[in-house]
Amino acid sequence: MTGVRGAWGVFAVAPSRTPSKPRTPRVSCARRFTLALAAAAALAGCTSGTTEAAPDRTGTTAPGTTATATPAPSRAPTGRTPEGTLLVADFGGDTVTFVDPGRDGSGEGGAPIASVEVGTAPYGLVVGEDGRAWVATAEGVAVVDTQRRTRLGTVPYETETGPVTTGEYRGGGMGIALAPDGRHVYVGVNVPDGNGTVEVIDTATREVTGVADVGRRPFDVGVSPDGREVYATGHDSFDVTAVDADTLRTRRMEVAPYGTEGGLGSWLKPHYAVVRPQDGALLLPFEGERLAVLDPRTGEVTVERMTANTHQHGAALAPDGTLLVVGTGPIGADDEDPSLTVRTPDGKERIVPLDGPHEDVAVSADGRTAYVTGGFTRDGYWNGITVVDLDDEEDDEDDEKNEPVRLEAGNRPLGIAIL
Repeated sequence: MTGVRGAWGVFAVAPSRTPSKPRTPRVSCARRFTLALAAAAALAGCTSGTTEAAPDRTGTTAPGTTATATPAPSRAPTGRTPEGTLLVADFGGDTVTFVDPGRDGSGEGGAPIASVEVGTAPYGLVVGEDGRAWVATAEGVAVVDTQRRTRLGTVPYETETGPVTTGEYRGGGMGIALAPDGRHVYVGVNVPDGNGTVEVIDTATREVTGVADVGRRPFDVGVSPDGREVYATGHDSFDVTAVDADTLRTRRMEVAPYGTEGGLGSWLKPHYAVVRPQDGALLLPFEGERLAVLDPRTGEVTVERMTANTHQHGAALAPDGTLLVVGTGPIGADDEDPSLTVRTPDGKERIVPLDGPHEDVAVSADGRTAYVTGGFTRDGYWNGITVVDLDDEEDDEDDEKNEPVRLEAGNRPLGIAIL
C-alpha cells in the first residue's frame, strides 16, 4: 500500500484497480432496490436513442418549457438568454431553472426567468462553450440549448439503475463533467445497490460510447487539465477512480483522511472535488477540518488543515486559485453552522456564515461573486441561491454593505452554472 503523508498523520492508499478493457453495458438481474433505499436511509447519511425536440426558432417559450413564476415583462421567457444568467438543476422537480442574478450579478433585484423540463431529479450540470447544457437526471442526460431555453434531447443511460425515483439515494446521474475539447461528456451514474459507473457521451452524436466501473455513489466527476483522465469521486467507497479517457482502464485511489470505519454509515466521506489546473491535483474538503490533496499520478494524499468545522459538500475554484467550499451545517454536537469557506492559494481562510444548509457553488468569471445553491441532498434545503461578495473583507467599515443576498431560484437547486 502507498503511504499517505500529511499534517494529520499517515494514511493508506489502496492499490490500483486491475486495469480493465472497455466493457459492454451492464445488464443486471432483479435489483434489491427497495431494500437498498431503506438501508441507506437507516444509515443516514430501457430505452435507447435520443429523444428530440424541435429547436425554438421563434424566440418564444419552446415546448417543454414552463415559467417558475410570473416573470416581470423585462424577464419574460422570450428571446435569447442574457450572458451571466444562472442555471440551476432542480433536484426537487424535473426542470432546470434560469435565474437573473440581479444588478451587476449581486442578487439584488434578481429572480427566476423560466424553467425547462429535463427529466426526473436533475443533479449535476455542465455547460459547454457552444451554450449547450448537459444535465444529469435520474433517467438520462438531458441536452439543453441555453440560449433558446429549449431541451434538445435526452441521452438514456446504458447502466441499469432500477426504477426511476427521486431523493438522495436515487439511481441515475450525479456528477458530470465536460472534456476540455468539448467532444465528450462524462457522467457518474449511481447504482443504488452497488458500485457506480462513468458513462462517456459523444457530444456530436449524443450517444454513449463507453462505460467504466467506478466507486459507490459518484458524487462528483472531474477531468485532468490535459483531458487524458477522468476522476469519479466515490462517496460511499471512500475513493477517487481515475479513468483513462482513451482506454477506459481504471485505477482506484483511496481518499479517507479519517479512515473508513463506519462504512456506509460514516459521515466522514468524500463528496466533491476540484482539479487544480497548475498541477492536476485533486482537492477534496472534509468536515471543515481537513483538505485532502490527491496527486493522481502517484495516489499519494497530503492533508492540510481547514477551519470551518462543519460538514462540507460543494467546491469550486476561482480564477485566481481561491478555493470555495460549501459548509452544509453540523452533523455533530461540536460542529459549526453552515458557511462558505474562502481559501486563498496560500491556505488563508475566511469563513462566510450562511443561513441554512446549502449544496454547491459556482464563481463568476471575474472571481468577485460566489453563487451557493440552497437545494442540499438531505432535508433542510430551501429553494434559492445565496450570493456572496468575495471582495468583502472582515474589517469592512460597512458591515451590512456586503451581506450575503438570498435569491429565489428553482426547486431544491443543486448543480449550478453561470452562462
